Amino acid sequence: MPRYKLVIEYSGTRYSGWQIQKNARTVQGEIDQAIGEVTRRREFELYGAGRTDAGVHALAQVAHLELYTDVPPAALRTRINDVLPADIHIRQIDKVPHRFHARHDAVSRSYLYQIARRKTAFFKPYVWWIKDPLDAARMREAAASFVGMKNFESFTADEPGEKSTKVLVDRLEIVDEGALLLVRIQGSHFLWRMVRRIVGVLAAVGRGELTVDRAARFLEERSGIPATLTAPASGLFLEGVYYDGDAGPGPLRGVFRLD
Repeated sequence: MPRYKLVIEYSGTRYSGWQIQKNARTVQGEIDQAIGEVTRRREFELYGAGRTDAGVHALAQVAHLELYTDVPPAALRTRINDVLPADIHIRQIDKVPHRFHARHDAVSRSYLYQIARRKTAFFKPYVWWIKDPLDAARMREAAASFVGMKNFESFTADEPGEKSTKVLVDRLEIVDEGALLLVRIQGSHFLWRMVRRIVGVLAAVGRGELTVDRAARFLEERSGIPATLTAPASGLFLEGVYYDGDAGPGPLRGVFRLD
């Protein structure tokens, strides 16, 4: 069966995450339904590079699609987008070798988190507004502790012992852009709620509620504190999924400008 690579953007506000669930509206479910409506086929497979939680967005989620169709990729993309909700958009469809797997072949992923330093009337679903002043320099100092192969047991909601909690984080950047404080984390893979808990801990450091050393110790000893500091889903975007030969993420920029 022919295989296609899809690059997808979506606003996750109205959805219970990426993956199809019973009795819940999901991004994968909407795309699955649209493909069926456009192609009139029931036998196809849509498989994402990773799950995103309820309320989390994506700038470039990747999925592979196995589908028999005579429709060229560009026309297929147009037809599917025509029936998708306005908050889901397929940016690209390309035919790929059958061995391509959206999740297993990915070598890294990057997430972007947007913290607003001021209240916004328009972009509340896409930021975490923090009223308190944030010390970005202290946050950067703390962020350095998370880079490398580390044990993120304190930063995941996965069941203990279910899988390894060691993750290779390639880089963690924090950049001021107007009234936005941007956090980008790139790594081999991510555990459930790991990124949001890292951001929550960094924000606590920025507010002066945690020391840099205390944040680093969460990687050395099991603690329930990061769970209590979990950042909201609203500010989180799956920025990109990268494969062999890909250049990786470009300069760090916000999804919009907030001055």
